[in-house]
Amino acid sequence: MLVQEQSLLKIGELAAQSGVPIKTIRYYEELRLIQSSERTEGHFRLFHPNTSTRLAFIKRLQSLGLSLQEIRDCLAVYDQGDLPCGDIQTKLEHQVFKVDQQIAELTLLRQELSSILQRWSVSPQQQQGEICPNLQV
Repeated sequence: MLVQEQSLLKIGELAAQSGVPIKTIRYYEELRLIQSSERTEGHFRLFHPNTSTRLAFIKRLQSLGLSLQEIRDCLAVYDQGDLPCGDIQTKLEHQVFKVDQQIAELTLLRQELSSILQRWSVSPQQQQGEICPNLQV
């Protein structure tokens, strides 16, 4: 083992440290969200210890509703030596807009459901060709 390999993490160690499954780490590497530093003679991936921080960042942005493509865009800015905070702010503002739209749609759906249930009949008159008369439009 090379001297510098001693500080690098094997994929299983990275998974244990970060709480991210090995399969997901491989997928993120395929998407170029993370990259292995090198491989051992046995072709095992080795990762820099700061990859755990990067994985935590990815998980945090995912929890806020950002797509992996959006996260990759932010990481690309960081990888070029700049802070992606402005880009992240823009993406989060857009996410708030999307959430507001979803809330409005869900509010309308809730109103429709409540309206249907208010008119609901436990024993509706069966009409020919109707599956559930309570839901016929």
